[in-house]
Amino acid sequence: MTSLRAAVGGLATDVRLPDGAGPFPAVLIRTPYDRARHLAEASGWARRGFAAVVQDVRGRFASPGEWHPYKNEGADGTVTARWIRRQPWSDGRFVAVGASYAAHCALVLALEAHPEARPDAVIAAVPALGVAETAREPSGVERLLARAGWWAAHGDRPDSDEAALDKALAGDPGLLTHLPLTRLPDRLGRDLPSWTGLWRHRERGRLASRAAHATVPLLAVGGHHDHFTEDTVALWRTWGGPSARLLLGPWGHSLVSAPGPDAGPAHRVSLGELYVRWARRALSGDLAPGRHGALALGDGDLWLPAGTEGVPRTQRLRLLRGSNFTADPDRPVRSDDLTVPTGGVPDRCVLATPPLPRPLDVVGPVRIRLRATADTPSADWVARFVALTPEGIAERLAVGVLRYEELAGRQTEFSVELGRLARRLRAGMRLRLEIAGHHFPAHARNPHTGDDPVTADRLFASRREVDPTSVTLTLQVLPARPTSIDPAKELLR
Repeated sequence: MTSLRAAVGGLATDVRLPDGAGPFPAVLIRTPYDRARHLAEASGWARRGFAAVVQDVRGRFASPGEWHPYKNEGADGTVTARWIRRQPWSDGRFVAVGASYAAHCALVLALEAHPEARPDAVIAAVPALGVAETAREPSGVERLLARAGWWAAHGDRPDSDEAALDKALAGDPGLLTHLPLTRLPDRLGRDLPSWTGLWRHRERGRLASRAAHATVPLLAVGGHHDHFTEDTVALWRTWGGPSARLLLGPWGHSLVSAPGPDAGPAHRVSLGELYVRWARRALSGDLAPGRHGALALGDGDLWLPAGTEGVPRTQRLRLLRGSNFTADPDRPVRSDDLTVPTGGVPDRCVLATPPLPRPLDVVGPVRIRLRATADTPSADWVARFVALTPEGIAERLAVGVLRYEELAGRQTEFSVELGRLARRLRAGMRLRLEIAGHHFPAHARNPHTGDDPVTADRLFASRREVDPTSVTLTLQVLPARPTSIDPAKELLR
């Protein structure tokens, strides 16, 4: 194996070449998280016959310039792609590979670059598609904790401090409660000029809208417990290239290294080996056309064909407490605590099913519909779906957040989407649904005035009333017990 170092377009770039004379197909990874962290991965690609190119994006680690997230990746990636194809060790073909922000870098090349700079295939894992997609839910609600953590760790600096927010919270546990949220950099104790500008981005879907015009194969990889599950699936569904593959497991944002509580032995997949085998087939044109892939059934230890969805089933729920509750920003429902208070003024409406008489394989989107009233002109409605095991353990299944504006005091009927679920719910489980006005600190608190939650300096309580007879929970349930498939065969077919 041969190692090279270059400054491509001025950006720090490492290359790992396979043994032999070449030329070779290449893999390109452009990252803001330090290319040195990818050198073992690059060596793995090189041992399998690929020239691996790893680059620090502009303004990060060894690359000069100013770091502006999501701004320069198309132009800088184009320069690097052209450079790769001019090298004597290159056979002209390359695969753009990346996870999270690096997936954005790969997708921008495939969807926005000049044809001569486009990769021949793309592997996009847990894709952070753009500023608005990462900062906000589809309903517009601000993802506070995740963005504060990312910006504290990586924003407006050439290096990273992964523990920056945790250290700040240790010194001030109420750090994220201080108003306005735009002053967070002051409390972190460092300059962070891009933090305020982050929240001006509201338009989602720039890259997703271009996916239908893609011209190369795609492998999209995601986790059911990742923030970007819906974006990963939508990318696969809309991809216009000659083939699209999806692998969706019971994992968090770090994929197989972050298994969820519903992951089983069958879900321990060697992603590196799959990536290499898929890349070879994609470059040789051996992938069957169309959309294929596999999704894991959590707690079922098996895999289903990607695109599998159940039949809609409506679950009626019994009210436990809180048809009238107060969404008080001074004591918000916590996103990191599944405990439900049983005394005092209710802070949420709580409903539940009886124990399930038989297992349910739930595969597909989850939604609730209800009639409810808020006494404020703006209100967030949080729906949290929880499984209660016979042993008394509470486990989060899905969460949805809707921002709704209506005349104060007017009862309204509306739906809240909770994302998608692929999970076997065991017999004896009870299903709990919580309807609340906050989900903090995962999401910013609504000031209930119509003001922007990021710039608001005052928060008011909002009284809510839910008609419990109107609440319906719709699940997609498989009508028969499924048979497991081999995920590798589905990806490589």
